[in-house]
Amino acid sequence: MSIFDAPVHGAYLVVSALGGPLHTVGAIIVFTLLVRTLLLPLSLAALRGERKRSAWLTKLRDLQETHKNSPKRLERELAKAQAEGGSLFAGMLPTLAQAPFFFVMYRLFLSDTVAGQPNGLLAHDLFGAPLGERVFTLLGTHPLVAASLLLLLAATAYWSGQLAARAGTTSVLVRLLPFVLVVFSLFLPLATAIYLLTTTTWTIAQRAVYDAVVPKEIPAPVRG
Repeated sequence: MSIFDAPVHGAYLVVSALGGPLHTVGAIIVFTLLVRTLLLPLSLAALRGERKRSAWLTKLRDLQETHKNSPKRLERELAKAQAEGGSLFAGMLPTLAQAPFFFVMYRLFLSDTVAGQPNGLLAHDLFGAPLGERVFTLLGTHPLVAASLLLLLAATAYWSGQLAARAGTTSVLVRLLPFVLVVFSLFLPLATAIYLLTTTTWTIAQRAVYDAVVPKEIPAPVRG
């Protein structure tokens, strides 16, 4: 018995109930959006922490460059900066607090069984494409559905890379990582891929709105 069995079963009952007035795909999307809405306070706290962490890293690099020839002065300035609230772990706790919710949703749309019974959500389809079938297989049997989903995932990956670039991220690896999700989704059931598309779209839109509404804090210049 996993500690997540009960939450997964509860989530299954909610999505199944939503599937009454909605199509199962719509229920997956609505349920994911509802959970992400409930997690919004934690998500915003994580974004604020990420901003603080980024500012701290910028200040850290500036201090290292300014005092590279004075190790003792560098040590004092680093201790002073840390005492003022700088941390490499800012925002980590809200991020970790969200992880169990994401795991429950991921497992719900991935598992063949729930509470010892067949996962009824995977027995439905999207335009004839079974929700329990792997996306890779659907490229041969339902190419329009699978290709459309992969294109949408690729679009979110590109959008994520653009946001990273605007945030000042220069690492090519960081900007290419979202495309790994596109490849990964090939080996997932269609239901899971739809969940991933929904939650990643929310994450990107949330980040875009946050960056547009909340101004960035510009770290004070380091004086020699």
